[in-house]
Amino acid sequence: MSDLVDIVTPLPPSWLPGTVGWLMLAITVAVVTLWAGWRAWRHWRANRYRREALAEWARLQADLQGEGAARARALLALAELLKRCALAAWPRTQVASITGVAWRDFVHAHAGKAADAIAPLQDLIEVEYRDAAVLAQWPAQRANDAALACRRWITAHRTPDS
Repeated sequence: MSDLVDIVTPLPPSWLPGTVGWLMLAITVAVVTLWAGWRAWRHWRANRYRREALAEWARLQADLQGEGAARARALLALAELLKRCALAAWPRTQVASITGVAWRDFVHAHAGKAADAIAPLQDLIEVEYRDAAVLAQWPAQRANDAALACRRWITAHRTPDS
């Protein structure tokens, strides 16, 4: 028994990269990850107005399903919401003063992926020029189509920086 030698265990392996290449790869991955996270955070922050507009849109849905004056108020509020959404994304001097045909052209020009919603959105653009009694007589389907087009534009329009 005196000839036996204790078992020697090797040192644990180092977690540090063994070559410069691995170190460079780790630094590159860390930088790219930080950059992508920063860009995602900026994108999320820049689209805050869209999230708030969609929350407002959801609150208006109950009134849109109502009859008469409630539907007229909801349609007017949707038209206002569309304008406020544009005011949040573009400079006030560019958006605040446009009305009528110029407003319609602006909405069409910046629809982006929401170009398929332009036809029903046309009704919503003209809502602010109609009497509440006329709006109260809109069929539920027409009001719903206009509301869905508004939602589509809010979610998919192109902003000046995109």
